[in-house]
Amino acid sequence: MIFLELVLQNFGPYLGRQVINLRPQENEDCPIILFGGMNGGGKTTLMDAIRLALYGHRAQCSTRGNLSYPDFLAQSVNRHTSIDEQTSIELAFENILDNVQVEFRIKRSWAKNPRNGKDTLGILVDDWPDTALAQIWDERIEDLLPLGISNLFLFDGEQVKELAEQDVPTPIVVEAIRSLLGLELAERLASDIDILVNRRRKFLADSQTVSTLEDIEKKLNQQQQEYQTAKVHLATIQDKLTYAQEQQQKASDKFVLEGGKIAAERSQLEIQLHYFSEAVTQQRDTLVELASGILPLNLISPLLTQAHSQAQQECQQQQAEIAKDILLERNKKFLKYVFEIGLNIEQIEKVELFFQQEINALKKDAQPKIEPWLIANKETINHIHKILTRDLPYSQSLAQERINSLRNQEENLTAIERQLAVAPAPEVYAQLGDAVKLAQRELAHAQATYETARRRCDELATVIEKTKKELAQYSEENIDRKNDEHIITASTKVQATLKLFREKLTLRKLNQLESVITECFLYLLHKSDLVHRVAIDTDTFSLSLYDFQGQLVPKHRLSAGEKQLLAIALLWGLARVSGRNLPIAIDTPLGRLDSSHRNNLVERYFPSASHQVMLFSTDTEIGKNEAEQLRANGAIAREYLLKYDSAKRCTTIEPGYFC
Repeated sequence: MIFLELVLQNFGPYLGRQVINLRPQENEDCPIILFGGMNGGGKTTLMDAIRLALYGHRAQCSTRGNLSYPDFLAQSVNRHTSIDEQTSIELAFENILDNVQVEFRIKRSWAKNPRNGKDTLGILVDDWPDTALAQIWDERIEDLLPLGISNLFLFDGEQVKELAEQDVPTPIVVEAIRSLLGLELAERLASDIDILVNRRRKFLADSQTVSTLEDIEKKLNQQQQEYQTAKVHLATIQDKLTYAQEQQQKASDKFVLEGGKIAAERSQLEIQLHYFSEAVTQQRDTLVELASGILPLNLISPLLTQAHSQAQQECQQQQAEIAKDILLERNKKFLKYVFEIGLNIEQIEKVELFFQQEINALKKDAQPKIEPWLIANKETINHIHKILTRDLPYSQSLAQERINSLRNQEENLTAIERQLAVAPAPEVYAQLGDAVKLAQRELAHAQATYETARRRCDELATVIEKTKKELAQYSEENIDRKNDEHIITASTKVQATLKLFREKLTLRKLNQLESVITECFLYLLHKSDLVHRVAIDTDTFSLSLYDFQGQLVPKHRLSAGEKQLLAIALLWGLARVSGRNLPIAIDTPLGRLDSSHRNNLVERYFPSASHQVMLFSTDTEIGKNEAEQLRANGAIAREYLLKYDSAKRCTTIEPGYFC
């Protein structure tokens, strides 16, 4: 797991939206992200933000105390945040999902007064929302970074101080040790066995005597005989029902075949006959009305076309004659005017020649090509054209449409007349109808009898099934009683075996843990001759130190700094034994250590604690010398400075460090 980014919005002293890049430098051994800030400047708030993003209401935040989760959320909102603004935390990290490295982004948001006392959780996987994962996030985070061991990776100086000053580890550390060793599973199994035994004993004490097996079997045999008799009776009724259905079908078929259905519909057919008769009469009246108009002209349409052509040609000849007279008069006036203005003879001759050509063309057009006999005016010509192009085609189309409709109506009328012609006499229809009604009554009686017999069979089958369950329950109760007695008898042996297993598992795991803690402590301690071995008590998990002679080294011989190194070695060793490749975040990392021990932590622990180490320090812990030492070793990937404005009581995050 690698933390990639932390985004705070109006959370604690952080006003507005502030983004922190937590990604270590790739392809370089620079695991440390260094945060500098004065006391009260917001270092612990960043740790709380990581815990809150991961665990929500289960987060063990430093400022929560005994507050309820809604009160804690309301308390965490920046004091300058308006009522309609959101407070949120986003944490992005990389991890493995289904053997593929993916990027998770957790976002928790809430208002000043959280609705229903809850925050809103959103999960993105490779920038895609995953609502199903958000619903089971509490279970999923236990696979990635279990809450029980989170304090081994997210801890502060107070936790180290408490570990150093106490002879017995704190309950949080004890819980983490048990989780790492797998002891809580064995203890839970032992507790579950006790619960199971108590339940079985109570069941045996409260069980009541059931009916004897012989009585139940006798009752079952009697019920099964009744069921067989009922099934035989049902089969007989089924045959009668089938015969009645066949008779009813035959009567219905005969009724339809011999015209009974048509006779039953006679009144409807007569209504339709009357309707279609009126429709035929109406269509014929419409055709008569059309014949009284211009439709008969369709018979002489070639004559009309010839008359229209004759009228147009006569009109053209008449117009040409009129135009010739007008031009002759105009030419005379024009030539007279030409002589008066004194044009020369040659020009006058050209004008006269042009006028003569024009008059000759008009005379040619005015010569009669046909013998005029119609003598029609313009209005008559237009009227003939309108009849030929519009009125007569429309009348023809309408007449054809009426003729087609008349044919359809006549066909319908003929079909109804045929149906009425084949309908039987009323007395035949009455006989056919009576036969159908009789067959239907017999079928209804057969169906009722069959339904009664079928219901009786179903009732007997239900009773038999109930008796079988009762018989099975009787047998199961005997088996369960024996099983319960066996479980109670075997539980004592299982508990003894489980106790032995737990003891051997504890010894095996603690031996491994002792070796790792000893290695870490000696690596951090500059006095290589002080301690040879660190031992862990199997009951209390307290640490004991032994020298090279195997003698116990009292803890009071250790300085305060050495005790803190021992506590850090314990946390470091537990983290290593966990086998989980997780980031480490340390708040107030150096505490009361002297310069020598500080140098050991700076040089040996911080660069090696994990692939990603976040340090939250004041300027008196990791000062100029320590920061320069980490930089010189190439261990720092990023540096941030938390600047606190006491007037606004807000913190901003800037690149860089104190020095």
